[in-house]
Amino acid sequence: MDPLDRLEATIAARRAADAGSSYTASLFAKGRAKIAQKVGEEATETVIAALAAPETLASEAADLVFHLLVLLADAGLGLDDVRAELARREGVSGHAEKAARPS
Repeated sequence: MDPLDRLEATIAARRAADAGSSYTASLFAKGRAKIAQKVGEEATETVIAALAAPETLASEAADLVFHLLVLLADAGLGLDDVRAELARREGVSGHAEKAARPS
């Protein structure tokens, strides 16, 4: 199994865990706004690493992906939904795809 698929399964399993003993469960307990905030914080840290400390970029990117997967799970979505969206966009110019989005 792919590491991202394993991580997604672990996140799903930890959702029902005790929030006092699982960081993942504590994120779910705090709600989507807090999870989204963490995604934003991790995205900022990833950008900073890319510009100032590239040796930490992979680690920061891993934190970002983890929190994004928690956010997706909270919204009832997962990697298969992201894969489907990427497949839908395949072969479509980025400019054309963006122009086709609702305003």
